[in-house]
Amino acid sequence: MRTIFLDFDGVTHPEFCHESRHFSCLPFFEQVLRRVPGCEVVISSTWRLQVPIDGLRARFSPDVAHRVVGVTPRFFELVNVPDSLLGYEREAECNAWLRANDRSVFPWLAVDDRSWLYRPFNQSLFLVDGKTGLTAEMAEELIILLHRP
Repeated sequence: MRTIFLDFDGVTHPEFCHESRHFSCLPFFEQVLRRVPGCEVVISSTWRLQVPIDGLRARFSPDVAHRVVGVTPRFFELVNVPDSLLGYEREAECNAWLRANDRSVFPWLAVDDRSWLYRPFNQSLFLVDGKTGLTAEMAEELIILLHRP
C-alpha cells in the first residue's frame, strides 16, 4: 500500500484563491485515486489543524473518501525527529505518521506546492504549482508516477 500525503492550499485549489474556488482541483486528484486503487491518503495540509478528519474526508466524493485514512501529527508535538529532518517540517510530519502507523518500509509520496518543507531533491515529493493547483496534466503525470514500482 502506498501512502499519499496531500496538501490542500496550492494543490486541491490555487493558493490564495477565493473560498468559492476551494477544492476546485480536487476532482483531478480523485481521478488519480480512481485509476491507482492501491493508495491511501493522509492529509498533511494545515487544514487538519482546524477541521476534524471527518470534515476533511467529507470534501471527497463518497467512492474515494474512505481512502482518507488520517492526518499527519503537528510538528511541535513530534519526538525523536531525525536531525536530517529538523529543517523540513512537513517531511518530518509525514515521516512521523509513517513510523506511527507501521508504514516506514512502504513507498510514499507527498503532493504539495511547497518544496522547502521537504529535503532538497526528495524523490517522494510531487511538486504542484501553487498558482494553479493540480491540473489535469499534472494528474496524468501523477498517475504514471504512482504506477511505477
